[in-house]
Amino acid sequence: MPGLVVLVAPSGSYRISAYTAAASELGRPILVVSNSRHSLVPEIAAGVTVDFDDPESALEQVLTAIGARPVACVLATDDTCVALGSRIAENLDLPQNSAAAARLTQRKDLGREALRRAGCRTPGFQVVALAAARQTPIETGYPAVVKPLALAGSRGVIRVDDSEQLVAACRRIEPILEHAGLRGFAREHVLVEAYLDGPEYAVEGFIVDGRFRLLTIFDKPEPLTGPFFEETYYLTPSRLDAAAAAALVDEVARCAAAYGLAHGPIHAEARLTADGPVLLELAARTIGGQCGQLIEFTVGQSLESVVIQGMCGQLPEVAADACAGVLMIPIVDRGILQRVEGLTDALQTPWVRDVEIHVSPGYELLPLPEGASYLGFIFAQAPSFEATWAALKSAHSKLRFVTRPNWALEARAGTIS
Repeated sequence: MPGLVVLVAPSGSYRISAYTAAASELGRPILVVSNSRHSLVPEIAAGVTVDFDDPESALEQVLTAIGARPVACVLATDDTCVALGSRIAENLDLPQNSAAAARLTQRKDLGREALRRAGCRTPGFQVVALAAARQTPIETGYPAVVKPLALAGSRGVIRVDDSEQLVAACRRIEPILEHAGLRGFAREHVLVEAYLDGPEYAVEGFIVDGRFRLLTIFDKPEPLTGPFFEETYYLTPSRLDAAAAAALVDEVARCAAAYGLAHGPIHAEARLTADGPVLLELAARTIGGQCGQLIEFTVGQSLESVVIQGMCGQLPEVAADACAGVLMIPIVDRGILQRVEGLTDALQTPWVRDVEIHVSPGYELLPLPEGASYLGFIFAQAPSFEATWAALKSAHSKLRFVTRPNWALEARAGTIS
């Protein structure tokens, strides 16, 4: 029997069904470890429910559920469960990233320190206490970018151009941290970095036996200059020339080594500055959202299938030659969604493969920096980069999201004066 795939995923994760389908196609049994309060359906996959906030108990439950069965790999779908996945793999003596390395991907300040010690390029940065934002001299100068220490997806990330904007940004970020459930140091501090000018890219790769293997580079053709940094368009293959692409990949691989990452998927965000590529974010997981579908469009295998094979030390050769792109539909205005118009016209746009709307009528739309989700996704695949990008923009222009105001008042407590 092939070894068991142990999948650690938060409740409600859309990745669970994708991974179970990929494991089935590869002929591998799967055990889903989740924090769901509801029973997992045994016809879909065997599962065990644990409390992610009690890692010792969770680890014991998982090891008991595995029993004497051979395990091929352990993988985590999201940042919230990477640490537990690492501990499970460590107890099973499987290749994995250490808990210390995983922690660096979840704390921006610690990650920056590790990069600086390793001699990697990094912007000027400092940790600032929210309660002392007005009194703290900003050594990086302005413009600067204020970031939560432990949130993802550009949530709470704000560009500031002077000290008054810095104080206002900290005041705005504080309730975001509170609502996100952060506690301790990460609740009371933010990271302030020097703003970097230059185009931004996402790099998807995989580390097998300590060696970084590139899956693809995504271009982000719209400039991300602030004040907020909502990602929109991802397109592949990149328009970078060979030398620039190699420099970008080499820097991501160096940064991954500086974190101590040794095995598994890598999702990195970087900017190409006048001094060379500079890492912005590094996660020990695959690309988030539905964007993983672009891997399947371009390499002919699902991202989940590639990841399972890679975790088992058998990463297939991939060559992303076909053009593909996605628009993560941004939330522009706050309000209650009433309806979506123009969906049929958007779907009929030449080269558009699919339009997915992930927010139902009646739900509140919350833009960045407070928001943490997208309205949905538009996928396109055309003969060229430019045609793919044009198709995405054309389809988006046909959509109209009708909202009404949300008159509910929120009490916000702050400590910043």
